[in-house]
Amino acid sequence: MTPEERFEDLVDELLDSDGAHGVEPPRPGSGFGSSALRVDKRIFAMFVRGHLVVKLPKPRVDELVAGGHGVRFDANKGTPMKEWFTLAEDAPLAWLALAREALAFVGRR
Repeated sequence: MTPEERFEDLVDELLDSDGAHGVEPPRPGSGFGSSALRVDKRIFAMFVRGHLVVKLPKPRVDELVAGGHGVRFDANKGTPMKEWFTLAEDAPLAWLALAREALAFVGRR
């Protein structure tokens, strides 16, 4: 399964999930956030350059990076973001679990 297909499955799963009230699907287009899942108009997960990117608390991002599961997300501005995590292609972590964790984090703000 390609990363694109995995993200499509993730979107379908979250939109069909009982615990994902208020989740908005990606918007058509090509600008920043066009491949993003939102809750209350805030992005919590997105598909960027073939990778899943999620918004999580800084300590959790620190933990994931230290564990070798990926890197801090950099929106091509040269500064990695503290609360955004890019999952490595070969990381054994489940996309759905990370996306649900991000949804819970962003949804309670």
